[in-house]
Amino acid sequence: MADPNDKVAGQPDGGWYVDSQCIDCDLCRETAPANFQRNDEAGYSYIFKQPETPEEEALCKDAKDNCPVEAIGTDG
Repeated sequence: MADPNDKVAGQPDGGWYVDSQCIDCDLCRETAPANFQRNDEAGYSYIFKQPETPEEEALCKDAKDNCPVEAIGTDG
């Protein structure tokens, strides 16, 4: 389960986040490309835009549910 006290840097305020468990597998970026990006220097993915539509919310939930290391979290 993602730890809200271990969020990676560079994410906007909001309910969705990625923590330091991320292994940069690309699943979230493929599933919800409008919301996740890669930090090339540090080698992890992160939320760069909080979901704004029901469709984006559903895709982020799908990414969270399928994350192999449970690094995606939401406070919502």
